[in-house]
Amino acid sequence: QVQLVESGGGSVQPGGSLRLSCAASGTISTIYTMGWYRQAPGKQREWVNFITADGTTNYAASVKGRFTISRDNAKNTVHLQMNSLKTEDTALYSCYLRIGIKNYWGQGTQVTVSS
Repeated sequence: QVQLVESGGGSVQPGGSLRLSCAASGTISTIYTMGWYRQAPGKQREWVNFITADGTTNYAASVKGRFTISRDNAKNTVHLQMNSLKTEDTALYSCYLRIGIKNYWGQGTQVTVSS
């Protein structure tokens, strides 16, 4: 079993920055992908980004150039640096870990961007 715990959410003004983290524990192989989804109130869940075991990253167009995902394999942790935040970035951000075809999910951390 795998457990994911996110941290780092909060409230920030437009143009500000936040850094989210997601720590994985449990039975984890070394070959896995981690990433983030987000869901705003009244909207469908939206994929944000991922990072593979070898460090390859990919981002949704809506966050590309503003968000950066990184990972610390020794700690089974990923970080999401979010800069130039916009009000439309307000959402519950959930971390996921994919091993093969199986996904594991965290509980999520709230990010609110407002003036």
